[in-house]
Amino acid sequence: MRYLLISFFAVFTLSTTAQDSLNFSKTEVIYGRKDGMALTMTVLTPKQKANGKAIISVISGNWISAERSRLRFTEWTKIYVDNGYTVFGVMVGSQPRYTIPDEITDLKRAVRFIRYNAKEYKIDPEKIGITGSSSGGHLSLMIATASDSSNTKSTDPVDKASARVQAAAVFFPPTDFINYGGPNTSGKINQAGLVLARVAAAFDFKVWNDTTGTYVSITDTEKRLAIAKEISPINSVTPDDPPVMIVHGDKDMLVPKQQSESIIAKLKEANVPNNLIIKEGGGHGWKDMETEQKYFVDWFDKYLK
Repeated sequence: MRYLLISFFAVFTLSTTAQDSLNFSKTEVIYGRKDGMALTMTVLTPKQKANGKAIISVISGNWISAERSRLRFTEWTKIYVDNGYTVFGVMVGSQPRYTIPDEITDLKRAVRFIRYNAKEYKIDPEKIGITGSSSGGHLSLMIATASDSSNTKSTDPVDKASARVQAAAVFFPPTDFINYGGPNTSGKINQAGLVLARVAAAFDFKVWNDTTGTYVSITDTEKRLAIAKEISPINSVTPDDPPVMIVHGDKDMLVPKQQSESIIAKLKEANVPNNLIIKEGGGHGWKDMETEQKYFVDWFDKYLK
């Protein structure tokens, strides 16, 4: 027992020393609950030179908030903390249990929670940026282009807060599920492609059946197409959207660069500040993405004034 105690205190001391050497504090926060489970985010707060601004990093790949991604989050977002930003790594409900509309709802809750508690986090509630990659980029753009509707009748004050952000910068996001890679002449969702990409469950839209007390998959083609359009950020671009920056590889085999080019064209039509960088030779991710993240920092510095 004596040796176990010595070992414990040795590990505790090393852990504490390691934490003290960091230039930020790290905490895990519950921002909401659903189906008996907690929705969590990891908060990184600069210990020095905090600028009072926030970056929401959407932890999602294939519309899954994986634990391995959460563990990498601190390293991935270090560049923002080093530049004074308080960073919120948000986990959302994941497929196959939850669909994309569910995830969007979770992320809106997270934005509202952060804004409502802005004073506690010592951030300006009107200086919040959002970032993510792939499905995390898609969810980020859904927030950036969303209308600012809140539940004013809710008894939870968080639900009454705005879910708007003031700037977005993302990597290779899907933006148009109907015209994926080019114009859709079939008028159908490419179900085979969704299955091949292992994301079909994210598009298994469901509706509540009060008679059976169950959620039932929507099979009607027109209804599925309508939902797919609703969760495609290209269809919700308006002139009051925040500035958007996108970086996309020209060799991306999972998300065609057409997805970024098409929404950027929409943003230009709406006179929304935008910037698209095409990474020559870049696939669905590449080495040294920190170079492009520096561009993101400059983007947030510019528009989160």
